Amino acid sequence: MTQKDGQNYAPRAASTEPVCQKGDFKFSVIGLTHGHIGGMTRHLIDAGGEVVGVYDPDPAKVEKFCKLFPGIEAADCEERVLDDDRIRMIVTADIPSFRGALGLRVLGAGKHFFTDKAPFTTLKQLAEARRKVDETGLIWAVCYSERLNSEAAGFAEQLIADGVIGRVVQVVGFGPHRLNAPSRDPYFFKKDQYGGILCDIGSHQAEQFLFFAGCKDAEVVHSKVGNLHNPKYPELEDFGDANLLGDNGASNYFRVDWFTPDGLSTWGDGRTFILGTEGYIELRKYVDVAREATADHVYWADSKGEHYFHAKGKIGFPYYGRLILDVLNGTCDAMPQDHTFKAAEISLQAQEQAIRVK
Repeated sequence: MTQKDGQNYAPRAASTEPVCQKGDFKFSVIGLTHGHIGGMTRHLIDAGGEVVGVYDPDPAKVEKFCKLFPGIEAADCEERVLDDDRIRMIVTADIPSFRGALGLRVLGAGKHFFTDKAPFTTLKQLAEARRKVDETGLIWAVCYSERLNSEAAGFAEQLIADGVIGRVVQVVGFGPHRLNAPSRDPYFFKKDQYGGILCDIGSHQAEQFLFFAGCKDAEVVHSKVGNLHNPKYPELEDFGDANLLGDNGASNYFRVDWFTPDGLSTWGDGRTFILGTEGYIELRKYVDVAREATADHVYWADSKGEHYFHAKGKIGFPYYGRLILDVLNGTCDAMPQDHTFKAAEISLQAQEQAIRVK
């Protein structure tokens, strides 16, 4: 992993205590298209999981994955993985437009499902997933990694829970990414396969707004998308933004783009600003530009003064352990299913309603 490679960016917590005994939580992987699959797998292993099998139609991807995680079994077809009675969950980073149908097959086989974002590229896929979850009672989890894999975001969660900045009234998020087009899989430039920029990386922003502001739902007030600088890839959207209004009165603006400059030390200068009635928080998630090339910087001001905390290596990524325990115990502590799907719904609505700029 390099700091400049966003699609393979997978930070690890300084120390992660397993939440279960070895062998209690076995999982397998189907679909290796996006590099996020390595981090998703590693985080589950760090939390006590054991990966036992993998399938992808591309032998080269399977070979590379097996080198990262020695000892796992490479299956010759998807059905062999779905029929494996040892495993409790299947994890995927397949092409986004394929993820919804795969999830239906996974839950139909009696297993929980953990997918990279974006989980869906159409509202129809989302509706089918909701029905399948209601039918089976199984978990359809989504890796919204820009919050779940950020120790800065984890520390902000603690500050908000402790009432340090009062009631959250607005969240502003910036999610720039480095394009690095030659390294991208062909699906990345096909709109029907990646879903559009608001559906894709915008889903991170929708999720963190709902979470930090404590919203159950939100309305898309305005959204827009465009291809402003990449005519070579006509189906790519390299810019998008949206305004959201939460059901509790909190508001949100977010911008996502593929314009990270070559000189930046990381793949994207992701920022989140959280305004409360008694203070505010700024998260400099991946770099403190021109000051510090490390991640997870938290700045805040409240009634007691101005503060800074470097969260790197101090918070960890508790989501993965909680997800394992949810599977083992039949609980729903990692992320409520309604929240998981609502973030996807809002990003899909923003994508569908977006005006196009050029």
